[in-house]
Amino acid sequence: MVAEGAHPAIRLPAGSWWDWDVVAWDGGQLRLAAGHDLTHHHGLELIFGDPIFVSCPSGFHDPVFRSPSPDELLKVTRQLGEKPPIVVAFEADAGGQEPVACLIAAERLAIVQETVLRYWREDAGPDQRFAPWVTCPGQ
Repeated sequence: MVAEGAHPAIRLPAGSWWDWDVVAWDGGQLRLAAGHDLTHHHGLELIFGDPIFVSCPSGFHDPVFRSPSPDELLKVTRQLGEKPPIVVAFEADAGGQEPVACLIAAERLAIVQETVLRYWREDAGPDQRFAPWVTCPGQ
């Protein structure tokens, strides 16, 4: 049971989600992508709608998601003036000697599992889509 107002750790679908990066970030959306190797595609996206606080590197590995601590919730609430609907906390390998603590607050969160190609393929299937930067050659 989760206490009222608590922010439980998010649960990811089964899969190999070792490599992570930011694939899109604008005023209305932050998209984190994950896969076992981000060279050609990714298979998972965390889509934060209306992100209001973001503290994480643009690329990281092997995150461990957890419930945000009371201190983290207090920090975000003080900075924003109110408690956000979604707060996601995790530690991840960002290439340093120690894991980095990450915190994201947003209005909404969607977890989407599908194949997102990071390069142009003429024969992409109906169950695949392209990353935002991929365009058809010649266009």
